[in-house]
Amino acid sequence: MDPDLVASYDELPLWSAPFGLVLLDKVPISAPMTVLDIGCGTGFPLLELAQRLGPSSRVIGVDPWRAALSRCRDKARCYGASGAHLLEGRSERLPFGDGCFDLIVSNNGLNNVSDQRRALAECFRVAATPSTLVATMNLPDTMHELYAAFGAVLAELGRAREIEAMQRQIATMRKPRATTEAALGEAGFAIEGVDEHSFTMRFASAAALFSHHFIRLAFLPGWRGVVASDAVDAVFERLAARLDDEAAKSGELRLTIPFACYVASKRHA
Repeated sequence: MDPDLVASYDELPLWSAPFGLVLLDKVPISAPMTVLDIGCGTGFPLLELAQRLGPSSRVIGVDPWRAALSRCRDKARCYGASGAHLLEGRSERLPFGDGCFDLIVSNNGLNNVSDQRRALAECFRVAATPSTLVATMNLPDTMHELYAAFGAVLAELGRAREIEAMQRQIATMRKPRATTEAALGEAGFAIEGVDEHSFTMRFASAAALFSHHFIRLAFLPGWRGVVASDAVDAVFERLAARLDDEAAKSGELRLTIPFACYVASKRHA
């Protein structure tokens, strides 16, 4: 067996899987198609779609994360996903002409852009008529258990400005369903359906949570960035103690991740 294929066999972030499995159940599967994956990262669901649609389809991934795209190229080669193509770029300024894509997907990507409305307007511009957009996004109550503890610690320490900063961070990164639906409509898309789902991440302790590789990559810098640099250690020491107290009471530390899957269509230019 090809050792490179073995090396990439399990290359799917666990975080991405629950969102992406729902997305894969919603996308139309027919060929040939030209597909765009917004925020493709290291290649899920881009590479899966490229393989399921076959070589007659083109699946193009766009992401500003250069290192992730390099890894995705290696995986595409190992998988023999000849229909996969990658471009470094941002969704707010897509490097494509009008009406190029039959299908646009984004697995927890369109909620992490700097300007969601502009990104959706660009998606509408490059979408063919007719076409489909399928996007998953986590919702504002993501990890509400942690944010409740975080807010309580900040309140105990009299850090009102940092509570406001935490709330702004949540509002920026995790839009309510109604806000996203409105933005899709403003861009020109017709919403065909929205499904809500959730999953749970379970940890033995705060130390386990804060040392988890994905938490360190995607969440911890943002959490720490809310707090003034001279207070980070004290705040997180108290937060860890509070989370450990809650884990001791319930037997574990549970974090809930709710998300929505949006299916929309472009019916007119």
